[in-house]
Amino acid sequence: MKFIIAVIIGIATGIISGFGVGGGSLLILYLTAIAGIAQYEAGGINLLYFIGCAPAALIGHIRNRSIEWRAVCCCTITGVCTAIPAAMIAANIDTETCLL
Repeated sequence: MKFIIAVIIGIATGIISGFGVGGGSLLILYLTAIAGIAQYEAGGINLLYFIGCAPAALIGHIRNRSIEWRAVCCCTITGVCTAIPAAMIAANIDTETCLL
């Protein structure tokens, strides 16, 4: 029965993700609050889940011509240029000083 509920939740959050609402966030809530999975593991599952959902949603948005390609190009260039410096900064942050 648990498996069937998990499949239903996966399908429902996949459909919600396709609409761009944030089904992955709902999936993490289900996994941590109801299924009892640790948050770190739930985040990993969510990343794997995203790999399957994102291409399907992208195809739908391309077919509906609802993508602003100029914005995609600007965001992609900015993301690529800032990802490495941001990762280097994050790697050098002392996590002990960040705790409240």
